[in-house]
Amino acid sequence: MKRVSKVTVGILFFLFSSLVIFSQVKYPPQVAPAPFAPEKEVSTTSVKSQGNTGTCWSFSATSMLETQFSKSSTNDIDLSEMFTVRNIYIEKAKNYLLRQGKAQFSEGGLGHDVIRSTSLYGAMSDEAYSGLVSKSFLDHSKLIGDLKDFLDSIINKAPRPISSDWLEGYNHLLDEYLGAVPSEFNYKGIKYTPISFAKEILHFNADEYVNITSFSHHPFYSSFILEVPDNFSNGSYNNIPAQEMIEIVWSALQKGYSVLWDTDVSNDNFRQQTGIAIVPDADKNRGFEPQGSEIKWDAASRQQLFENLTTQDDHLMHIVGIEKTKNGKRFFKVKNSWGNIGPYQGYIMVSETYFAINTVSIVVPKAAISKNMLAKMGVK
Repeated sequence: MKRVSKVTVGILFFLFSSLVIFSQVKYPPQVAPAPFAPEKEVSTTSVKSQGNTGTCWSFSATSMLETQFSKSSTNDIDLSEMFTVRNIYIEKAKNYLLRQGKAQFSEGGLGHDVIRSTSLYGAMSDEAYSGLVSKSFLDHSKLIGDLKDFLDSIINKAPRPISSDWLEGYNHLLDEYLGAVPSEFNYKGIKYTPISFAKEILHFNADEYVNITSFSHHPFYSSFILEVPDNFSNGSYNNIPAQEMIEIVWSALQKGYSVLWDTDVSNDNFRQQTGIAIVPDADKNRGFEPQGSEIKWDAASRQQLFENLTTQDDHLMHIVGIEKTKNGKRFFKVKNSWGNIGPYQGYIMVSETYFAINTVSIVVPKAAISKNMLAKMGVK
């Protein structure tokens, strides 16, 4: 996810201002939401706020892991987003040094980074590691700059070789801003390490998740490394036609599985404040009515928007249900990580047209995908 602007307002206005941080949307006056009725709800955890950070990728993917956990447990679980963020900051640093500063180094990431981090480092509860030290909300605006300055000072220092203890100094910075990571922690009266927690409590298996995208500059039913700046770890995605990708999402939700969504929100059609994301037909739907007509889309226009850099991986969210308007139009119910903003308290209703035009990628539990589709993608 990219950072669009900085916000310097006080804490009282923080949740509202986070909209400005993460999308360049200029909102019209708020209108009353269209009446939606649930068609399918996937049980999930509460809405959180990523604060003044670009870590939506961790909040959305962590929400998906929490939701998967709830399918096999009678209890909810609150996982630490910042434990994963810290581990990915370390992975980013190693990548940045090896590429001698010629690589992306920012707060952004993709959903597969959370899957990879949990596989490598494990997981822990938010109670055990919140990532909050001296503030009551998350703010990485100074942290990321200090981390990059530290790495640049190592890269630019002569003569070589670089010091072998650079990671110790880097971790000291992370401790200062996020707090030291406990080697063990208690969960429901039992002591765990992050690795044992992921294995014994989450029963985590990275192979249970599938990365999917849809772009025609690579062959369909093959995989490729998605060319977006935040894919620093070179994650590979299965490439399928857009309509099949959409059908996978509808089907997954009907089966009770949620979906991680990487999309573009820096456009006037994504309106968190009013809880709606549609792409209205200007001739037939001038009032941004959810039940009204939307433009027609096709794969060619979708591809063009990606290649001319209109569609970018601005933001990741979590799709957790299907809602219908009174005339039967279906919407994806999407859980955002900007706090309880808008008429749906942090959720936004997204039309299939908006999804089709703006989606960069998705991550789906493998169990939600049919055997025939898995075979077409070559996923075992």
